[in-house]
Amino acid sequence: MKILKWPHPALTTPAERIEAVDDAVRATAEEMLFAMAEARGVGLAGPQVGYGKRLICVNPTPGTPEGERVFVNPEIVSREGEATASEGCLSLPGINGKVTRAEKVVVNALDLEGKSVTVHADALLARVLQHEIDHLDGVLITQRFSAVDKAANARSLRALENAARTAGARR
Repeated sequence: MKILKWPHPALTTPAERIEAVDDAVRATAEEMLFAMAEARGVGLAGPQVGYGKRLICVNPTPGTPEGERVFVNPEIVSREGEATASEGCLSLPGINGKVTRAEKVVVNALDLEGKSVTVHADALLARVLQHEIDHLDGVLITQRFSAVDKAANARSLRALENAARTAGARR
């Protein structure tokens, strides 16, 4: 499983709901967890690997499988407070900027057994959940950057776009 890079169109396409948690969904989740761990990421969403469904994997403690969690059809049901911190993204290598998000969130989802779960998250886990749910909605961190951070990352974004064009021309 390959993590897609900007400007792949799957990254800005909203993901579809998963109708049933079955073996195929569980197998995709397993592959996503492996890809996320291999990339030393703290989160990965279905669209980032070309899976256009509402599935996310998170692990706020990379390198330790105990922190791995998978959520099907996650939905933020409440937000509290505000915190700004620097964020990066596995699909936007070399791109970083400050993003303001809720300090605490409550997320409803299904687990890999199809059971309802509610997660009360704060700090890094809250940030990761919001970041990955943004991916499911086709929203990238660059859309949440200030004008200053957008300008600071413009050259790196162009380099990713040029690399994609060059790779496409070689095919």
